[in-house]
Amino acid sequence: MSVIILDDILQASGLTESEFRQEIALHLFGTGRLTLGYACQLAQMQTNAFRQLLKQRNIPLYSYEVEDFELDLKNLRELGRL
Repeated sequence: MSVIILDDILQASGLTESEFRQEIALHLFGTGRLTLGYACQLAQMQTNAFRQLLKQRNIPLYSYEVEDFELDLKNLRELGRL
């Protein structure tokens, strides 16, 4: 599937094509819709460069929720490490 962004829309955004791709990739990664690998592909950037962009925008590379922490605690208790 291809997506076509009309020149009028791109021009109205005030972004270059590259910047537009990056913005979409950042949004989709930040909302958990794309993995890091796919976001890098969409942004047409190397992984390290995309990670730097995430850092500049204060978008976390990993999402570690309370539920994840609780599961880790449970697993550590079951392993006898807590």
